[in-house]
Amino acid sequence: MKEADLTGSDLDRAVSEAAKVLRAGGVVAYPTETSYGLGAVIDCKGALSRIFEIKARRKDKPLLVIIGDPAFLSELAACVPDQAKMLMERFWPGPLTILFPAKAGLPWPLCGQTGKIGLRISSHHVARALVNEVGRPVTATSANRSGLIAARTAQEVAEYLIDPAPDYILDGGPSPGGPPSSIVDVTVNPPAIIREGAIGAEDILALCG
Repeated sequence: MKEADLTGSDLDRAVSEAAKVLRAGGVVAYPTETSYGLGAVIDCKGALSRIFEIKARRKDKPLLVIIGDPAFLSELAACVPDQAKMLMERFWPGPLTILFPAKAGLPWPLCGQTGKIGLRISSHHVARALVNEVGRPVTATSANRSGLIAARTAQEVAEYLIDPAPDYILDGGPSPGGPPSSIVDVTVNPPAIIREGAIGAEDILALCG
């Protein structure tokens, strides 16, 4: 496992190295606007499966995904409801994960048996730089063993996830911490709050009516 201290002029080099690991089918820990996340390119089924192993995560809990641009919605979502468009305009980039109807044929770790896929655009500069460098959507599940506290620093990732460990830890300094991303399901009408997190339920529901 490699670690990179992401400071100053090292930024481009470290992100490029992490992207190379992802494209080769590896798992990378990286900072987001809430905590550190575990990333795998959604096309790499082996890497997606390894995230479940690293986290000791139940197979019936799909992995959330970060995209670099709304253009990827056409590849991942069967449709984009009007209320989703309002939420995206107001809260993206940011800690709001939206559950869309999933397009047919997506890897099982992204949808499970739900028929839905959770997507967001991150507001963290390192997360966005990484996803843009890879050029593909990347998972963003928290870097921890399931049920335990999410890692806020690269050092905590290394301490929490030892055997098995991610292939690369992208050290972007401490993440802000606090609640995880909020999750709203727009496959139902009215939209349903699945998890109240960094964005309050009242703010979401006020926008959706």
